[in-house]
Amino acid sequence: MASPTSATLGEAGVAVPVVALIGNPNAGKTSLFNALTGSQQKVANYPGVTVERVSARLQIGSQSVEVVDVPGLYSIRAISVDEEVAYQAIVDHPSDLFVYVADATNLERNLFFFSQIADLQRPTIVAVTMVDALQRAGGTIDLEALEEALGVPVIPVVAHKGQGLDRLVEEIESALRDPKPCPPVGRSPGSPVDLTPEERYKWSSEVRSATITERPSPSTTDRLDAVLTHRVFGLAIFVGLMYLVFQALYTFAGPVMDGIEWTFGKLADAVSPSLEGTPWLQSLVVDGIIGGVGSAVIFLPQILILFFLIAALEGSGYLARAAFLMDRLLGWCGLNGRAFIPLLSSYACAIPGIMAARVMPDARSRLATIMVAPLMSCSARLPVYILLIGAFIEPKYGPGWAGFALFAMHLVGLVVAIPVVLILNKRVLKMKRLPFIMELPRYQWPKWRDVWLTMFLRGKVFLQTAGTIIVVMSVLMWALLYFPRPAGAEERYTAEYGRQTSDFRERVSEETYVQQRQIEESYLGRMGKGIEPVFAPAGFDWRLSTAILSAFPAREVVVSSMGILFSLGAEPDERDMVTAVQNATWPDGRPLLTPWTATGLMVFFALCCQCMSTLATVRRETNSWKWPVVMFLYMTILAYLAAVGIYRLSLLFGG
Repeated sequence: MASPTSATLGEAGVAVPVVALIGNPNAGKTSLFNALTGSQQKVANYPGVTVERVSARLQIGSQSVEVVDVPGLYSIRAISVDEEVAYQAIVDHPSDLFVYVADATNLERNLFFFSQIADLQRPTIVAVTMVDALQRAGGTIDLEALEEALGVPVIPVVAHKGQGLDRLVEEIESALRDPKPCPPVGRSPGSPVDLTPEERYKWSSEVRSATITERPSPSTTDRLDAVLTHRVFGLAIFVGLMYLVFQALYTFAGPVMDGIEWTFGKLADAVSPSLEGTPWLQSLVVDGIIGGVGSAVIFLPQILILFFLIAALEGSGYLARAAFLMDRLLGWCGLNGRAFIPLLSSYACAIPGIMAARVMPDARSRLATIMVAPLMSCSARLPVYILLIGAFIEPKYGPGWAGFALFAMHLVGLVVAIPVVLILNKRVLKMKRLPFIMELPRYQWPKWRDVWLTMFLRGKVFLQTAGTIIVVMSVLMWALLYFPRPAGAEERYTAEYGRQTSDFRERVSEETYVQQRQIEESYLGRMGKGIEPVFAPAGFDWRLSTAILSAFPAREVVVSSMGILFSLGAEPDERDMVTAVQNATWPDGRPLLTPWTATGLMVFFALCCQCMSTLATVRRETNSWKWPVVMFLYMTILAYLAAVGIYRLSLLFGG
């Protein structure tokens, strides 16, 4: 057993041996990690997804072992932050045992890195993945010859099917009990002479030729790549696929959303009568809690469908090709295709996207990627888009244009990011064009367990947020909107309504007028009135301005805040959010929102940095308050100017 200095301590203070899974990106480390430990660590089919040290416990007999999933490397010489994490795990904090994960379909490249690991002369086992894929392609591998060439145990595994895991665990147990150093390759043990890269590649090529037999015909992956990575057709297919993804949100989610809306409506109807004796409590429960949470949970189907489709494309190997295509789009402004990884992650949440910027190969390109990552439309913005598109785009233009509008809202951030990076490049960071090197994995059917797991975890995060932040903020919003309620206020508002013109009374009902006046005189209404002049040039009244302010702690509360702002005190059939925003008016009876102003509001939310957690993450990643402040200012200014511009266009074209 290795010394306790390279192990962690268990609960009883006993040294726990550490087993590190290492290898090239896309070799199957994380899939093997999940299969061994039962962990729910995310699996992705592109390099750089594992950017931090992730570990889990594996019980082997009576012994507990810590298994570490190390970020993928092509070489032991680190050039980016995620590779530095891997280097530290391998060299600076050596494990008791390495499990080197090698892809049988790309053995030559994998063995180059193995030759460097062998120089460390640490106990090592090789787990060969993708053997089944090699066989389906008509190839074979001589595992005995490979084991003899490497000088360490070699075990074939198919992680998602559980094949080879028992034997691998037995070899781990044996290696921990009786550790043997891995012999260096291409020279005698103890030789002080290091191999050159050319000598390492020659050795790995010779080993591959001696152990792998392949059918010399174009593979399915090669044939597909001829089209999917084409300069013109590939980009067109990528845009079309993304459009279909967002169009599917409307096609498949509608019936489930209707069911959720019906359920929360029935719940409100059931609870409301029992609280009639205490009006404030009735309003708190029905409008603040049930209405606030219901208006957010109703969008869960779209979030689940979105991440199911993205995870399926990711698992198929296609998104690595998308990174290749994006290199052509991003390269001229200073970034390379590797930036697609954090930018894609940001469509789920900007925080992991910002952290994933560690895959960038130098500090300047990493900073530029961090500064534009929050421009990608995260899942927290999705409910706002669905609400406003469902209220103003779909009824007038149909589901086809509704799907296009949703696609456009997710595209606008990427379009804006390109000139932002260009300005950063030319004026601030002065980056050089970086070469783009990425190994494209073979195409395969997605591992549906990983797809469902991704969808489940994203839905779980959303519901946890709905159960914490949204509930707290909804109750706070309700209180600020409900109070104060001075005696005689309702009678005064009724009298005010009676003094309005007959034309006004035809457009606005007495109930609606009284409700709006009560909200205007609330604490939050007064605050909103105070900031209304700031947002008036964009066509936003005090309610929309207040909803914007409520989003700064977390964007997830926007829709629930709007639900309270527009529906407080309404009859049950009017609590539907779409109906509420459609019927909202200015004091003179004009519609508050039109397709133009709804678009301006969506673009504002698409571009504005309204997430304190995102800014805190930027502070941590850059170790400076300068960049989060710069990010907040430039994104807010961009969002404001875009919303004002859209509203001015609406006036010009009579919208």
